[in-house]
Amino acid sequence: MKKSDTARQATRYVKVVEWSDEDQCFIGSAPPLVGQCCHGSTEEAVMKQLKVIVQDVIEMKLKHGDPLPAATAGKKYSGKFLVRLAPELHQKAALKAMARGESLNEFVTETLAQA
Repeated sequence: MKKSDTARQATRYVKVVEWSDEDQCFIGSAPPLVGQCCHGSTEEAVMKQLKVIVQDVIEMKLKHGDPLPAATAGKKYSGKFLVRLAPELHQKAALKAMARGESLNEFVTETLAQA
């Protein structure tokens, strides 16, 4: 596969650069293609490294005949998902929501937003 084809394939995956308080640097990943794989002092430097790594991973997978994971760039989300949890945790969350005067949905949404 030509490098330009690999670069085009690489655009199909979301690249994530986030700050790590623990490591005191930016860390890059492109789930589900590759986990945390590079780090640096600036977002720009990490993104540059990450793009090269993603292309290399794609090239290696294709060379070995390994399937690529489903693309993540441009994926649409409905805003709904089903979560299965222990009944005790469900009860605890529902009670906390009630105590705050919120619906369970509002409580979970706010809790996830803060995570």
